[in-house]
Amino acid sequence: MPRLFVLFLFLIATVGFAQNQLPLIPQPKSLIQKEGSFTLNQGTLILIGNSESNNEIRLFNEFLKTNYGFELITTTNSKSPLNTLQILVENPNDVKNGAYELNVSTTQIRINAKSNLGLFYAFQTLQQLLPVTNKEELKIQTLEIKDEPKYAWRGMHLDVCRHFFPIDFIKKYIDYLAMYKMNTFHWHLTDDQGWRIEIKKYPKLTEVGAWRKGSMVGHYNDQQFDNKKYGGFYTQEEIKEIVAYAKARHITVVPEIEMPGHAVAALASYPELSCTGGPFDVAMQWGVLDDVLCPKESTFQFLEAVLSEVIALFPSEYIHIGGDESPKVRWKNCAHCQALIKKEGLKDEHELQSYFIKRIEKFVNGKGRQIIGWDEILEGGLAPNAAVMSWRGTEGGINAAKQKHFVVMTPGSHCYFDHYQGEPKNEPVAIGGYTTVEKVYSLEPTPKELTSEEAKYILGAQGNVWTEYINTPEHVEYMIMPRMAALAEVVWGTSDASKYQNFQNRLIQHFSVYDTKGINYSRALFEVTSKVSPSEKGKGVDFALKSANPGICFTTDGTNPTANSKKYTESILVTKNQTIKAAYFENGKQKSAVIEQPFFISKSTGKKISLVNQPHENYGIGGSFTLVDGMRGNMEKYGRDWIGFWGKDLNATIDLGKKQCVSKVTVDVLTNDGSWIHYPKYIEVLVSKDGKTFQSIKKITAEEIRKMKGIVTIEFDKQKTKYIKVIAPNAGKIPEGKPGAGSDCWLFVDEIMVE
Repeated sequence: MPRLFVLFLFLIATVGFAQNQLPLIPQPKSLIQKEGSFTLNQGTLILIGNSESNNEIRLFNEFLKTNYGFELITTTNSKSPLNTLQILVENPNDVKNGAYELNVSTTQIRINAKSNLGLFYAFQTLQQLLPVTNKEELKIQTLEIKDEPKYAWRGMHLDVCRHFFPIDFIKKYIDYLAMYKMNTFHWHLTDDQGWRIEIKKYPKLTEVGAWRKGSMVGHYNDQQFDNKKYGGFYTQEEIKEIVAYAKARHITVVPEIEMPGHAVAALASYPELSCTGGPFDVAMQWGVLDDVLCPKESTFQFLEAVLSEVIALFPSEYIHIGGDESPKVRWKNCAHCQALIKKEGLKDEHELQSYFIKRIEKFVNGKGRQIIGWDEILEGGLAPNAAVMSWRGTEGGINAAKQKHFVVMTPGSHCYFDHYQGEPKNEPVAIGGYTTVEKVYSLEPTPKELTSEEAKYILGAQGNVWTEYINTPEHVEYMIMPRMAALAEVVWGTSDASKYQNFQNRLIQHFSVYDTKGINYSRALFEVTSKVSPSEKGKGVDFALKSANPGICFTTDGTNPTANSKKYTESILVTKNQTIKAAYFENGKQKSAVIEQPFFISKSTGKKISLVNQPHENYGIGGSFTLVDGMRGNMEKYGRDWIGFWGKDLNATIDLGKKQCVSKVTVDVLTNDGSWIHYPKYIEVLVSKDGKTFQSIKKITAEEIRKMKGIVTIEFDKQKTKYIKVIAPNAGKIPEGKPGAGSDCWLFVDEIMVE
């Protein structure tokens, strides 16, 4: 499944945004503000000449009734245009064009929409312009807006397999999408840990596959289970209810039925679909499991029957078939699979997966639909009409677009909302990663590597919520809000990463909306951020804090700060081991919890470092400097302090600036089988006086690395050198018996300390 340092700080104080900056998200394509306001009240009439817009008007009136206690009367004519909300819809049934114009004068509101979809978006904008609190007068700023979306796929995903969420919350989730003009709900309905959709022909899928004997507790590394029966599923009637609810809000529900991997819940129900015959239990543990669907005729008959019922329930153009993280171990040892490879003239098991996906695509196309899958479906050859969801970075999406296949960008670096969004030390346990609101807002769905013609194949982007570590609706809300708002503006096409402060100012105004709606949102946006950089004085690092408001006090001696502690005014020079503690104070009172950042200074801290291979974009925010910034990664929470190499080696050269005597190098590395992270084959230290010719000094084996539990200290006879090279070869392919067997390993590294 699939760094700026942040100090946790809650602020309720003002943030300094312009008082006349309208809280519109996504930002309209064109906005002209004017003097004055329109007052909306119970006497305002909705004036419309087209009765086909009843659904959109009904939803707007529901909003008014819920928030302000009144509804507006609708009429097809009025004696006077004064105090009216006049609606003109050119083509009500055009489902693709969401363009609209919204004009607010002191006497009237006018909406000109290309379609009912555009009208719905105009109402969403209008709702954001209304005051949050129930005031006697609902004043709306006079303005002119011309608006339309850029991308066709503006989505959010939700995994209901690792943890199950009730229908009422699924509706709330859809409401959140509608609020930000997103139009696609990707519903992840089947996986190893649970089958969540009723299939009439195969009742065991929910009788057996929807329930597991227990769940993991804590992080995967802990390998602890609660042994409590857990599960649930959605009936077909409930599915229809959700699809209709979403349709009314102009949202398409795209179902995902995982294949050929992530299918243990299906195999527990019908073990004959496997290569081994089972038996199987619905998976209790997270991660990637070896048992997958066997590509035999009975399996395809099963999948075709399942997909027939799914297609009947979901009118979406696309049906998601997964295709990700499917180990080939069982296929390699399966006589049927090997015979099929030979019979079909396939090269290997990767081409067998391509054969599998192509057969499914042919069936789905025959039903008038298209398939979309995770970017692994590129391996072994892409099915003729398949669309690709690019999650392992952007490379898969780029390759697919160049092959003239449609693409939804959802790189883990920007779009995985199960990652930490604030300083990991202060956040609930997550799978890892570090994705702030600002990081989400910086996403460019269309890669610069594409030509203008190739760029037409980028449908849009999507945020993903995998729920291994998210088990309540409130926690889901915490992980998506407010990051979803940032993504909404990106996919609408009006984001500008260089003007992030403008977006942040608008976003902060939405927090009162979240409060009113009772949404459990994250306040990580109010954390004090900082950037660690090489010291301008050539020694140590500069630790620069950034806050929405002044008022940070800090200490460097390990004591807790008070209002009388040193005030932060400029970056802090760190040249020795110390722990910096800080807190925000206002009027002499502490307004945040005390945070702390330990620094570990060595001869390599802040020095120039170069890498032969760059870290993966999903896990390389700080780049090479992460390895010499003086901040060691947390072994329990895989957040911002680690960089990751996928299938590539660490080959780092540190320039100490001058010849120095060294006798010890410490390197931190991680292991986590479930996340495909493995220790390197070995760690080798080399030295050089000229940076060209290196001499190997010492090599630590994989067994020694395991004994040191990843904190690898390499001691050797004293050497006088200017350059230190550290080589840590990636473990290569994941061995059989391990999650993700046959795939490339991840290598995670943090601080390299030279003493």
